[in-house]
This record gives sequence, C-alpha cells and structure tokens, in this order.
Amino acid sequence: MARAGVTLARLTEAAGDMADDIGFENVTVLALARSFGVKDASLYSHIKNLRDLRQRVAVAALSDLADRVSDALAGRAGKDALVAFAGAYRDYAREHPGRYAATQFALDPEAAAASDARRHSLMSRAVLRGYSLTEPDETDAVRLLGSTFHGYIALEASGGFSHTPRESELSWARVLDVLHHALETWPSS
Repeated sequence: MARAGVTLARLTEAAGDMADDIGFENVTVLALARSFGVKDASLYSHIKNLRDLRQRVAVAALSDLADRVSDALAGRAGKDALVAFAGAYRDYAREHPGRYAATQFALDPEAAAASDARRHSLMSRAVLRGYSLTEPDETDAVRLLGSTFHGYIALEASGGFSHTPRESELSWARVLDVLHHALETWPSS
C-alpha cells in the first residue's frame, strides 16, 4: 500500500478531483483504485465503503466552501455581504462542480456534527444580521437564500438558461437585487 502512496487524505482529494471531472455521482471505489494503480480491495483499509468515501468528499468540500465564503464575507455587511456570499457559492460551484454537488450529500449525524455544515448556517445568519430579522423569519430567510442560490446554480450548470436571450449574469445580479429588497422589506410573521 505504501508504495502506491495511498492515504486517506490523498484518497479524499483524488475523489474530489474525480468528482469535478466526471461528476460526484460517478465516483466509485473501483475508479478511484484504478487512478492509484491498486486493487479496489486495498482501499478498504482506509474507507469503509462508497458512502464513507462520498461522505468524506462532502465534508472536505463543505470545509473548503466555508473557507471561501468566510473570506468573501470578511468586513462586509448588508447587500455587499449578500452579493459576496452568493458569489462565493456560485464561483465554487463553477470551479468545482463535483465537489459542490458533494456539499448537497446527506451526511450521517456524526459526520454532520464534525463537519462545517453548521458553519454555513452561521455564515448565512451573519449575512442576515444586516437585515435585522428575528426568529422564525431568520430561519425562513436562510432557507430562501439557500434554495435560491442552489436552484440558480443547478439550473445554470445544467444549461437551463442557455435557451434564453438574456445573459445569466444579468439575471443573477437581478436575483440578488430582489433578494436584498425582500430581506429589507421582510414582512413580520
């Protein structure tokens, strides 16, 4: 095993690279083993199964994305923070489509607790502090942002906007304007 240089960290990174190249759903233990030039059985000393491997890619991707979003948010508030937050998610999805898909993978409770999944929620809430929302409106707004960003990113990635005359970049800016307005004028529950 040592001569192939297989470690858990290298497996996770290689699986993330593979996900970006061929799609997260197409990453398999066999394909990963082939990329290392070893038999798939030898990988099981590092991972339990395919789910474990995918979960590790998801946890790594969540951490990487959280770092990027955190960097983008530093020193920003209000609409500027909203635009930076959304842009960081969209840029990550464009640069790392397989890893971004992995961020949507349902983690086991233990893995979720140990991951940066909570950090994403906290950053969403930090963006919303500029809009003075209280609960339960803040939770509703977090869900609105997440579903809007993810939906737009998924439609754009699948070519859903390629048959319309308006550039998706212009629509993205307009979506962020509308979200900002909605957050500023949020009706109290």
